Amino acid sequence: MHLEIGSRNREGVVVLDLKGRITAGEEVSAFRDAIQNQTQDEMPKLVLNLQHVDYIDSTGLGAMVMCSTSARRKNGVAKLLNLNRRNMELLVLTKIDTIFEVFDDETDAVNSFFPDREIKRFDVLSFVRQIQEE
Repeated sequence: MHLEIGSRNREGVVVLDLKGRITAGEEVSAFRDAIQNQTQDEMPKLVLNLQHVDYIDSTGLGAMVMCSTSARRKNGVAKLLNLNRRNMELLVLTKIDTIFEVFDDETDAVNSFFPDREIKRFDVLSFVRQIQEE
């Protein structure tokens, strides 16, 4: 399945809406190109909306880490939004959840770039406990 990438701006924060799979091949290449385009400026503020991403393979995980690294090199940051259960489990298992802030709500993700705004972060610990109970 082809990876579709939409881009929009909310208060100076770029939200990338991803749809499809982040897997080896054309999809990861498109993802990397989109990230490279968004990290050209100093201090990029990125939110990756993964609501419609149904699968991420190991190459896709590497590309996501590269996204975080590219943003940090420019004194910016990338954050994740709307991960499905499978993708969140994958991030926890690989400990990539320690690299990114994760959010369930787009407004909270955008507000997290502004220190004076109140936000609610995704509770990874509660998520892990829930998995263990099942």
